Amino acid sequence: MNPLTADRVTRLVDTDPATVYGIVADVTRTPEWSPEVVAVRWETPPGSVGGAGVGARFAATNRRRWMRWTNHPVVTAAEPGRVFSFSRTERGGGTLRWTYEMERAGGEQCRVSLAYEVVDRVPTALQVILKLLFGVDDLEADLHQHMELSLERLAVLAAEASTGHLPSTAHGGQND
Repeated sequence: MNPLTADRVTRLVDTDPATVYGIVADVTRTPEWSPEVVAVRWETPPGSVGGAGVGARFAATNRRRWMRWTNHPVVTAAEPGRVFSFSRTERGGGTLRWTYEMERAGGEQCRVSLAYEVVDRVPTALQVILKLLFGVDDLEADLHQHMELSLERLAVLAAEASTGHLPSTAHGGQND
């Protein structure tokens, strides 16, 4: 099994960077686009560090088939319309920094990137557990697929937000 290091997925979205930022910085909405996150709540009271500002903490509940777990990320970058990043450390799961970057791509579109970087390595034991319990042969490929799906769903939400339409469906947590 190869150790995780980093990955990035990029997609054009039919809206402006501020709209995308407004969605991703409201971490409580993450279940709307993430295939694994089913619930998010702020742990740091809103406004205590500038809302979704650097240092704010939240709890994210994830699900993979029958297994649920909660992690406690901290916001590491919050530049409206440009970048939103958070880091999560899990005992036995290493530390990953997740980053959304937005930039105008011309016209009414923006380029959105979703990336992760491994700050503290993900133990091989976790990869073995994922393989045995869930059939994940390649964690890097699995995460990449989830990132592509997340950006696909985020693009729909952002386009609907910019046109004033309500989201057609909630997609989060559909990883059965």
